[in-house]
Amino acid sequence: MSRLKYFVPVIVFLGLAVVLWRGLYLDPKELPSMLIDKPMPEFALTTVDDESVSNADLPDQIFLLNIWGSYCLPCLIEHPTLMRLSEEGEIPVVGVNYRDRKDLAQDWLVDNGNPFSFSILDESGRFGIDLGVYGAPETYLVDANGVIRFRHVSVLDETVWQEEFVPAIAELRAGSGQ
Repeated sequence: MSRLKYFVPVIVFLGLAVVLWRGLYLDPKELPSMLIDKPMPEFALTTVDDESVSNADLPDQIFLLNIWGSYCLPCLIEHPTLMRLSEEGEIPVVGVNYRDRKDLAQDWLVDNGNPFSFSILDESGRFGIDLGVYGAPETYLVDANGVIRFRHVSVLDETVWQEEFVPAIAELRAGSGQ
């Protein structure tokens, strides 16, 4: 029994070493989403322009759902990419103004341009919670049936667009005939 008390610290150390070693190979930027391959959560809210919207108002084609806020500096960084996508009509972009004030959101869109088909006002953050949002910016790729197929946490710039979204959209379109 006295020999066992010397092995316990060694066993604990080896177990801890294995756990820490495994952690070295995890991607700290990867944030899992429970909604991948599941329908968009039901909602009935207003837009930053005071129009009532619900799931029925979402595009009936593949679209982006972009989480943004007037307080969000990274949102300003990704804004030119969203503006380009909107101007080219490549894919509809729906915004979710997350935990922001309506007047600040409206001013931000006037100052910087509005790439959104419409932007859902989520002042309380409840819709964001239903989506599993960690914070702005985040962008979801939603298929024509309203099912979330992909999620990107952080800035959606041209590199991310080309490397992550374009292949995912091509795969969705190939599978659905869109």
